[in-house]
Amino acid sequence: MRKSKWILVIMLIMFVLLVACGNDSNGESEDTIYSIEDFSTDSSTEGEAIDGGTLNYGLVTETPFEGTLNYNFYSGSFDNEIIKWFDESLLSVDKNHNYTQDGAATFKVSEDHHTFTFTIRDNVNWHDGEPVKAEDWAYAIEVIGHPDYDGPRYDSSFRNIAGMEEYHNGDTNSISGLEVVDEKTLKITYIEGTPSLLAGGVWPYALPKHIFEDIPVADMSASDAVRKNPIGFGPFKVESIVPGESVSLTANGDYWQGAPKLDGVTVKVVNPQTIVQALKSGDVDVVDSFPSEQYADVEASLTNVEFLGKVDMSYSYIGFKLGTWDKEAQEVKPDPDAKMADVNLRRAMWYAVDNDAVAKQFYNGLRWNANTLIPPSHPDYHDDSIEAPTFDPEKAKQILDEAGYVDTNNDGMRENPDGEELVINFASMSSGDIAEPLTNYYVQSWEQVGLNVQLLDGRLIEFNSFYDRIGQNGDDDPAVDIYQGAWSVATDVDPSGLYGRQAIFNFSRYASEENDRLLKEGLSEEAFDSEYRQEVYSEWQQLMVDEIPVFPTLFRSILVPINKRVVNYSIGPDFMGFHEIGVTHGEPFKAE
Repeated sequence: MRKSKWILVIMLIMFVLLVACGNDSNGESEDTIYSIEDFSTDSSTEGEAIDGGTLNYGLVTETPFEGTLNYNFYSGSFDNEIIKWFDESLLSVDKNHNYTQDGAATFKVSEDHHTFTFTIRDNVNWHDGEPVKAEDWAYAIEVIGHPDYDGPRYDSSFRNIAGMEEYHNGDTNSISGLEVVDEKTLKITYIEGTPSLLAGGVWPYALPKHIFEDIPVADMSASDAVRKNPIGFGPFKVESIVPGESVSLTANGDYWQGAPKLDGVTVKVVNPQTIVQALKSGDVDVVDSFPSEQYADVEASLTNVEFLGKVDMSYSYIGFKLGTWDKEAQEVKPDPDAKMADVNLRRAMWYAVDNDAVAKQFYNGLRWNANTLIPPSHPDYHDDSIEAPTFDPEKAKQILDEAGYVDTNNDGMRENPDGEELVINFASMSSGDIAEPLTNYYVQSWEQVGLNVQLLDGRLIEFNSFYDRIGQNGDDDPAVDIYQGAWSVATDVDPSGLYGRQAIFNFSRYASEENDRLLKEGLSEEAFDSEYRQEVYSEWQQLMVDEIPVFPTLFRSILVPINKRVVNYSIGPDFMGFHEIGVTHGEPFKAE
């Protein structure tokens, strides 16, 4: 008989040995452990789609979505889930995330891999009827590189465009590496031809110049063109927005791949606590991602849905603040005197937590212990042979003792090597039922090895506020010492957008010459040799395990429930068929 989840939570918080919680007297697990390999990425429902119908799509979150509804400016994942219904990349990808010739634009690459020539198809039009032009694509790149741009996109991939740095620094008014050849043809020249360019290194999103050109760049992200009246060239058009709550979309009959089967889509926020009932009742047909910690308890009762699944391009992690963001220099500024600067302290905190047991007890195997910062969603580069710290509290205590973190006043908590009180402020985000007990588990795990870790503000932080405080706008809250986050990685394996010296998303504010070297080598022309690139990124993964600016906790899966009236749905990386999604009945099926 399966033990109820609340008992496990209490036992975790009380720091009873986690693995023992899930074992019976014979040492065999009483909880079902699932494998993501047993799920399909494509819906199996058969039947003829009716003409029209509306799909209800849920965003599983406790907080409102931010509402920055443009690929060039958004930062929150929920905004991305909305945008994908009405806008899209000009370039398609295959199952290995490499660009193909099947998208809204085709391309040619010069022999030296430095110059890409893109041609936008003639029937690709913005929702207001204007054709998507080469100048729209170039304009998006110009806006992101502009000195007044306030979004998160400007990184090493943009700096690799010839003339971009001079433009970004205000020395020129144009980017020499951008050439609008004609209305539908754009040529981009890069300083270095890298393998990344063929798998995510090209910015593939256009910005309608005829709408944005009269808006100052500094005001674009907050403008009505982004917040209230966004347009794209995707299969659906935005009809109305209830800020933070829902977006209603209607079919775009002029879509370049053909008119959608559905009349429309409604995207709305659904609380994780009510998602099961919303699925049972048919209030939503599909959600962006089902909480994997709930799956074991509800799979049998959700008779009206089919669960799709895949290895997620993401991981959870604990990050350590090692510096700040230098807005003027647009790069991280490491602080050698930061509270968490001692790698021994960071390593001990990794040894103190049992992520394997957390994965089994909270997620029934649908998340699993992570060892590196390149997840198994990129099997050619993920190195599962790397040995990372695993649960060993005695080892954690030994490391702390040898590094000089000892209890000098007999209060049970360790002081720093200078004998001063050590209080570590932990920022953690609200995100469903598991967030609080999981955070408490980490806090008490560190307490068990003598570290005084306190939850920042004494509570979990709302999604948007959390990322503001850890620095998504370049303003690092000095009160944050460590934080619990998650990253969705890019289609290309290149990690410089998250851990590069000039990446604003490098929230730990870590930098080193060795890190610089490896990230550069991973994007070098030599890296067109896949074996060479694999070796570079294996070395980089090991470096991150050695230096620990962050440590990964769990690799993740994506579970997506689909009402059994929905046909032609897929969560595969190469899926381009949103216009083909349909429903076999006018009303959703309800659970029996």
